[in-house]
Amino acid sequence: MRLAILMLMVLLLALGATPVAARAPVVDLHRGLCTATLPDGASNAAVVAAPYACGADAPQDSPEWLWLRLDASRLRDLPPGWHLLVDQTRFDRIAVVAGGRNGMGRIEHSARQLAGHGAPGGVLRFTIPPAGRDIDRLYLGYRRIDHLSLMRKLKGIPAEEQPREDAPWLALMGLFAGALLSALAYNSVINAGQRQSFQRWYVLWVASAFAYGMVWTNMAAYVFPGLVGPFAVRIDYALVGFMIGAGNMFFFTVVEDGCIPRRFIRAGRALAVAGAVSGCIAAADTIFPVMPTDRALNYVIAATAVLLAISCGIAIRRGSRVVWFYLVGWGPVIGMFLARLARNLGMVPQNDLVDFSSFGALAFEALVLSLAIADRFRHLRQALAMETQQREIQLVETKALRQAAQTDFLTGLGNRAAFQDATRALIHDGAPFALYLIDVDYLKDANDRLGHAGGDAMLQRIATALVEIAATVPGAHVSRIGGDEFALLFPGSAEVDTAMAERLTDLQGRPWTYLGQTRPISLSIGSARAPDDATAPDLLYQNADLALYHAKRRGRGHQYRYDPLLRILRDLQVEFTRDAEAALTRGEFRLDLQPIVLLPSGACCGYEALLRWNHPDHGLMLPDRFADVLVAEKIGARIQDHVLDLAMGWLRDRPDEIRMLSVNFTSAQLAGPRAARQVLDRLAAYGVPPSSLCIEVTERVMLDRAADTILETLRTLHRAGIQIALDDFGTGFASLVHLRDMPVDRIKIDRSFVAGLDEVGGGTLAIVRAIIGLGRGLGKIVVAEGIETPAQAERLVALGCHLGQGFLYGRAEPHPLPANAPTYRTVQA
Repeated sequence: MRLAILMLMVLLLALGATPVAARAPVVDLHRGLCTATLPDGASNAAVVAAPYACGADAPQDSPEWLWLRLDASRLRDLPPGWHLLVDQTRFDRIAVVAGGRNGMGRIEHSARQLAGHGAPGGVLRFTIPPAGRDIDRLYLGYRRIDHLSLMRKLKGIPAEEQPREDAPWLALMGLFAGALLSALAYNSVINAGQRQSFQRWYVLWVASAFAYGMVWTNMAAYVFPGLVGPFAVRIDYALVGFMIGAGNMFFFTVVEDGCIPRRFIRAGRALAVAGAVSGCIAAADTIFPVMPTDRALNYVIAATAVLLAISCGIAIRRGSRVVWFYLVGWGPVIGMFLARLARNLGMVPQNDLVDFSSFGALAFEALVLSLAIADRFRHLRQALAMETQQREIQLVETKALRQAAQTDFLTGLGNRAAFQDATRALIHDGAPFALYLIDVDYLKDANDRLGHAGGDAMLQRIATALVEIAATVPGAHVSRIGGDEFALLFPGSAEVDTAMAERLTDLQGRPWTYLGQTRPISLSIGSARAPDDATAPDLLYQNADLALYHAKRRGRGHQYRYDPLLRILRDLQVEFTRDAEAALTRGEFRLDLQPIVLLPSGACCGYEALLRWNHPDHGLMLPDRFADVLVAEKIGARIQDHVLDLAMGWLRDRPDEIRMLSVNFTSAQLAGPRAARQVLDRLAAYGVPPSSLCIEVTERVMLDRAADTILETLRTLHRAGIQIALDDFGTGFASLVHLRDMPVDRIKIDRSFVAGLDEVGGGTLAIVRAIIGLGRGLGKIVVAEGIETPAQAERLVALGCHLGQGFLYGRAEPHPLPANAPTYRTVQA
């Protein structure tokens, strides 16, 4: 990979190495600058007429506008559309004024308007349309600039020369990124789960150096176009501070114990803090003065270099091995930073060579220090091996006693006591770990069909599979903590957690055989992590159990990771369940009706009934606030019955006004052999004809675990004359085969698709056209939800949509409009 990158760099440089005579000129405009200060709002004429000072008397900064007069006579050989390259610094606004025989032109941007103007090498690029020979006056202005001494590059370049200007930076940063990302990846996985402090500091340093290189050279602007100009410079200052701090801490933690005096270690930590703080202060130029903070950061860098040099000498005399790796890696880096310090202090001229060399040195250092870490780990592993050998001798003596007291007799795994001990031990260690609670689905069915011996064989097969999975993670623990429940504990990072979840998913559906009968394994799994989700064993177990409960609600064979929202929902469930009993008695639940209209006439042809809870404390709540937490409770069924009674009352009392009422049904209302009869009996009791009711169900309801009985219920109701609508079509999991077999009269296009009709090139129009075409082809009525603008309505009419609803035609209201109301063409008040 590195050889390929080197070949690519050589190729790029070769492509840029055309004969000098064939290349257009590059004009250095940095020499001989004359400057003047002007107030805000100065016109082009004022810029030209300003009194410019040159040399030592020239102003270097200004609280308002600082204008630079550039030598336009050098531009005569530049073709039209040439580029002005300006070094990145901090300012509020930047302006370029060019004048000639065709008049004066001006380009002006604020610091937030520089997206697309970044170029490799940490410069801003502005395109100047007139040819150089047509320009006899050229000015560059800054409002609230840092200081001109921080500017190293200012030149004009033909547009065709820009690729050659960029090629060395692109090649260098390709090598830089490859080297640092390789080092970062290596040190992110080496010794995972047992990271030493020096490794953490090194990873932080590499990450900071990588970010610094990408931001400083404007490579990051290829992904984030706005990350250029003053914003990038401020980030660079902060990253330099973090690099100084992390590099310092890495050195004083990686060198062997006893090789550096403690007072030097304390001084190194103080300089690390000073570096991070001074970098952040230097970045805050809107609060602190620019030059003093910049100088302070450079002095911290110099002091760090001196301290490290002295410490390296002491460590060498005391026999340190690691310090030699450090010197080889950090020597070029420290040299380059000292060169940059000299340049920033004005001791050497401003140029690109120092910056170019700095990033090469950083890449070299990242690779060399990886070797230092590997050598340090070798010594640590030797020490750990001896400690491990001693511990193993002690463990063997107590293993037999502990095994008898903490082993499950059926599977040979740990029991609940072993699980609790393992959990407390991991909590005490403080290392991150994950807890998986695993319920075996269909165990009762296996006991009923195969006998208890078959159920035991099923548990043993699952236990063996879990042990095989746990064997891939050091320190993992498997226990059987209940009749059909297992617990899996394993330490490691989030990446290890993800890999373990994938292995458990692969276990789903794996066949097992008993007495010639083959059955698939099905597990419901919930997980939680410590310390992210809990730091106490009981709370961690409760959170994993909440995740397991949620996985069961989604259907068997599912896996779910704990989310704090689950506990919030549980608390809401308890609160709303308690309040719902009184709410039913007080009549706080109500139905609001939203009109459904014919397209394109706008005539109202029915309503959709939408449930609302007028809570005394929370106010008027929509179902998304309370429906999910009530669905699993007994009170949820009573609320659903109450909704149906309210709908029947509307249809009975106002048949002329409400010719058709759509009501949302849940799977609980449609499952079971008597579900259809209960709905029809209720229609008969209220004296409501079945044709005036439309049952709306989502794709998820039709594909519920009780899908067969739900579909049979819908077919029975459909034969009785009740219309069936498939709600939120296109957002669930129903296939064309399901749609063909379902007794559906209406297809409702989800509001998210309707809202996207106004988007250009988003693909939503094609999706809506396909849904409408599919519905019409199958002889279904197509209803569009969420219509809010006339343009959406016109687009749907043109596509052939039958019906529509949304704020354009009316919001959901407690009472419908009278039967003689006008057709809906505008948003109702």
